[in-house]
Amino acid sequence: MNILAFESTCDETAVAVVADGRKVLSDVIASQVDMHTIYGGVVPEIASRKHVEAITGLADRALTDAGLTKRDIDAVAVSYAPGLIGAVLVGVNFAKSVAMALRVPLIPVHHIRGHIAANYIAHLDLEPPFTCLCASGGNTLIVDVRAYTDMEVMGATRDDAAGECFDKAARVLGIGYPGGGPMDRLAKDGNDKRYTLPRSHVDGCPLDMSFSGLKTAVLNLLHNAEQKGEPLNGPDLAASFQAAISDILVPRVMEAARMKGYGKIAIAGGVSANSRIRCDLEKACKISGDKLFLPPLSLCGDNGAMIGSQGYYEFLAGNTVGSTLNAYATRDVGRG
Repeated sequence: MNILAFESTCDETAVAVVADGRKVLSDVIASQVDMHTIYGGVVPEIASRKHVEAITGLADRALTDAGLTKRDIDAVAVSYAPGLIGAVLVGVNFAKSVAMALRVPLIPVHHIRGHIAANYIAHLDLEPPFTCLCASGGNTLIVDVRAYTDMEVMGATRDDAAGECFDKAARVLGIGYPGGGPMDRLAKDGNDKRYTLPRSHVDGCPLDMSFSGLKTAVLNLLHNAEQKGEPLNGPDLAASFQAAISDILVPRVMEAARMKGYGKIAIAGGVSANSRIRCDLEKACKISGDKLFLPPLSLCGDNGAMIGSQGYYEFLAGNTVGSTLNAYATRDVGRG
């Protein structure tokens, strides 16, 4: 089954063709990072306009790269939530028109479910149930993946997402946007014990997280150093910051995995590319005996292939819609 998939929830326009949920025939992306860098973050209106400009050409290119024609497409999948509402609407409306024109089923895919499904592409042996840490610029969740289309949130951030915290800290340090990659590179030669940064806890909800305090602590550290005329050590601060993020995420996903007892842990989303988090999870899983599934870096960020993969399983579950499909800025991953 060949699925033409669209992703446009933030600042990447992505189109892919995926066969039977696991085989990527093509995956093309138009990134807007350079454009939004000058603003220090994504400007929603600009993102929406750029999606409109890019999506038609990307759809044609995805078909060409896959060696297929429109007649070879069996269904269309699209990420319809959550995300920047204007950006999501571009993908949803384009996908609806394509499905209608080709007279094929339209499959709505939750963006976070798509990130989880990136692991199905990378690991052909991975099947639910498993526990998954989903961390990106807009979401940070620990998800109980009971089946391909049956999921429940076990823990979540109460405020900022981990990826947003990376971006804000990187902006304070003046090392660029998005912040994940620059912070990771800067931290490689740093001392992660140089600066004391907070690790949050939410009373009564041991799997929930908070990152706003960590973001504020980095900002205050910088301001205090400037006022005293004392230089900050960039690599040490980046390493200390990454250690704090990892210390918030890793113990919670390990505890969630212990509670479920599946013996399998996966991670997903842009923050899953972080080397410190990946390393700490590998160490924790060696101790616990859980099998760890890490997506390749190419599938950590937003892409169309992950939407096509999850779309296949949504189709098998009968989750198709018509022209009434709408876009949503927020949506529980458990609702699909």
